[in-house]
Amino acid sequence: AGMGDALATWFEAQACSATQAPNECGGLSTLTGLTLAKLCYDTLLQYGATAKLAAAQHLITPALERIVEANILLSGVGFESGGLASAHSIHNGLTALDETHAYYHGEKVAFGVVAGLQLTDAPPDESARVFAFCETVGLPTTLADLGLGKVDRTRLRRVAEKACAPGEYIHHEAGTITPDKVLQAMLAADAIGAHRKRQLNV
Repeated sequence: AGMGDALATWFEAQACSATQAPNECGGLSTLTGLTLAKLCYDTLLQYGATAKLAAAQHLITPALERIVEANILLSGVGFESGGLASAHSIHNGLTALDETHAYYHGEKVAFGVVAGLQLTDAPPDESARVFAFCETVGLPTTLADLGLGKVDRTRLRRVAEKACAPGEYIHHEAGTITPDKVLQAMLAADAIGAHRKRQLNV
């Protein structure tokens, strides 16, 4: 779950930098913050899978130490300096549904990342890379992964509306973000995630 939260750091810092949205301290992102956010993302992709295996075996390895650094230091400084955007707002929206309360913050943020990539029209290769990472380390890529396999659109719209409430971080993204757009993005991410699972026979 820590990797799921850290996964959002780079994408949200990029969004805030592009729109000049304020960071958590009320200022603008710095080059240092952006660089650390990117290093966080790169470290996750490079070492995340082997670090998870090490943790499962209660082993302390260089890969695990790098991921601990990414999850705590790089992500912490990266988000405070860079700011938050769609992934954390989608997380906040998901908390409107009781079924998601059994899941960790970082798990909901991870789904927020894959949905946010659909919302912001990320390049397909980047989206595929993030889906693959989440699959490898066991982070949610579908609504079913968050206990919402049977959720209807009416209830899912509550998620989208909460994610788009005034003052939410999602408005740090470029353009006008609406509940309809967020709903479509979540459904698109869910469809992609489910399709990939079928291909992988998961």
